[in-house]
Amino acid sequence: MARISAFTVVVPDYDTAIAFYIGALGFDLLEDTRLSDTKRWVRVAPPGAETAILLAQPKNDLERTAIGNQTGGRVGFFLEVEDFDAAYKRMKAHAVDFREAPRSEPYGKVVVFADPFENLWDLIEPAS
Repeated sequence: MARISAFTVVVPDYDTAIAFYIGALGFDLLEDTRLSDTKRWVRVAPPGAETAILLAQPKNDLERTAIGNQTGGRVGFFLEVEDFDAAYKRMKAHAVDFREAPRSEPYGKVVVFADPFENLWDLIEPAS
């Protein structure tokens, strides 16, 4: 058996990223361990999820260029929810940057949003 346990998102600031993922998206803070004066091991995930996001501050200029462009400008992250309207309302209340109006597609209800670092996400409620 294999599974993806985590993937990295490069962020300019740990605390800003934690505030967004925990506050605006309702994720859980799984771990926040200080490794040095400048490095922390920070994992967040939606409640009950198997896969976590490892938040990482860049350590050099090359890594800094990835902030907001982790997937080359495409939607690269997909947050699936059971209640689209409730999630959308919660996120709007936290001033999440939606890039379009919600729409219905054959695969479900969807809207594109950006995290504070300009990475694009889909909020999706799958069609039943």
